[in-house]
Amino acid sequence: MAHSAVYRSPVSGWSPFRHRTFTVIWIGTVVSNIGGWMSAAASGWLMTSLDSSPFVVSMVQVATSLPLFLLAIPAGALSDIVDRRKFLVLGELSIMVAAVVFAVLVTRHLITPASLLVMTFIVSAGSAVTAPAWQAIVNELVPKSDLPPAIALNSAGINVSRAVGPALGGIIVGAWGIAAPFWIDAFSNAGVIAALLAWHPPPKGRMRLPPERFGNAMRAGLRHARYNPHLTATLLRAAGFFLFASAYWALLPLVARSQADSGPALYGILLGAIGAGAVSGAFTLPWIKGRLGADRLLAAGSIGTALAMLLFGASHQPAIAVTASFIAGVAWLASLSSLNVSAQVALPEWVRGRGLAVFVTVLFGSMSLGSILWGEVATLAGVSPTLFIAAAGALIAIPLTWRWKLQTGAGVDFSPSLHWAAPITTHEVEQDRGPVLVTVEYRIDPNNRTPFLRALGRYAHERRRDGAYDWALFEDPAQDGRFVETFLTDSWLEHLRAHERVTNADRVQEQIVRRFLVDGAPRTTHLVAVRPDG
Repeated sequence: MAHSAVYRSPVSGWSPFRHRTFTVIWIGTVVSNIGGWMSAAASGWLMTSLDSSPFVVSMVQVATSLPLFLLAIPAGALSDIVDRRKFLVLGELSIMVAAVVFAVLVTRHLITPASLLVMTFIVSAGSAVTAPAWQAIVNELVPKSDLPPAIALNSAGINVSRAVGPALGGIIVGAWGIAAPFWIDAFSNAGVIAALLAWHPPPKGRMRLPPERFGNAMRAGLRHARYNPHLTATLLRAAGFFLFASAYWALLPLVARSQADSGPALYGILLGAIGAGAVSGAFTLPWIKGRLGADRLLAAGSIGTALAMLLFGASHQPAIAVTASFIAGVAWLASLSSLNVSAQVALPEWVRGRGLAVFVTVLFGSMSLGSILWGEVATLAGVSPTLFIAAAGALIAIPLTWRWKLQTGAGVDFSPSLHWAAPITTHEVEQDRGPVLVTVEYRIDPNNRTPFLRALGRYAHERRRDGAYDWALFEDPAQDGRFVETFLTDSWLEHLRAHERVTNADRVQEQIVRRFLVDGAPRTTHLVAVRPDG
């Protein structure tokens, strides 16, 4: 468990800035996000002018978060099988083109509630496609010891943008009209594109096997996420938080317009206060996390979010709403940082993009579902009661999800062990042939049956995580202590990939299983499917 100390020992919150590439890309993304938040604030306010129905206004948040729910997993698969740098450059260029089209529609007064939602969806789809790759490259920009503060700084950068962008957008709308923020957003990511073009990551080790196909990569990623207990716990905690936290994001324009009876300037100030709160929290986050730990920090974030929603619901004065926004920002950063680090440290490199894509899918799926739910509730019951209900739900979710712990993967060695020898064959096997049936025979002392089965059960979980399916274990009734393990992989190539995916942590678990054997190593066979007609 020596690796866990890396994440528990005090690490300077500024240490990632020692790495030049991280710093340059961080600055570029902050500038790009400022443009994005200016556009997002303008979109939310523009919708209140086109249609002030709570449900319709909440659909702006749905259009923003739904693409990340729908596209993150395919995007994660792509990010693991293509050059991430080139992929991000292409994605950012596509976002620029879509944002220009959006700006033209607004400038020419061609925008309607429906087209506003469609264009918001399209621009957000570009962000959805690049989101897993952006998260995955953090591991390439800084060493593992600097990963938690790097993630916190990325969150802080987003919130610096959130603090500056909406307020700046409100000023620009007042000075130059509603279309101006959309034009600024259209070209705000030019800097980050330049930073990516200038970045030359070190070449990865030469792959002995061909790249994964897209469909196989998606299946492997989903299978891994299902059987990775460290990631599963993170996903459950994330769903419990974001489902309720989505309420104030969806209804914030109405808090500014209806409850506080104000204009776009206040809405920009509220979004800016959320960002300012998050930035303030970033400075103290390492200190607080060192004392509370990840689980209690998320619980504190949930309590802070509930308090913010109570204040939003009771706010009829701008000062109360601004205070609520500041608290919400601090709580958002604490919660998101804890969950994001937990997802990062739960994943080996080969599936990092896909695993983080599943995390993004749960995050924005919960936000989308929550926005629809709270928009409908607000239509029926009003904005204030809806925020009070969401606050109560956020508090109830804390004990309901407490059993699933965060960052349990921090002490696990996910580096490849490469200790499995290549299967011995008498002739070349076509890589696409399959499925492949693997059998492993064990002989143990019958007195050790129960602990052996328990150890093998944990090992089976890891086999499924790395690509096996239809796992089963059989016991010989004629020979006490003889067991045969069986499982399938999709093809001969996928079986060879499993040899490359086995980690040092898997090797330790394998050694635990072998301690129960009475006749040395288990006997393994590989059988490739063949049609009866030959």
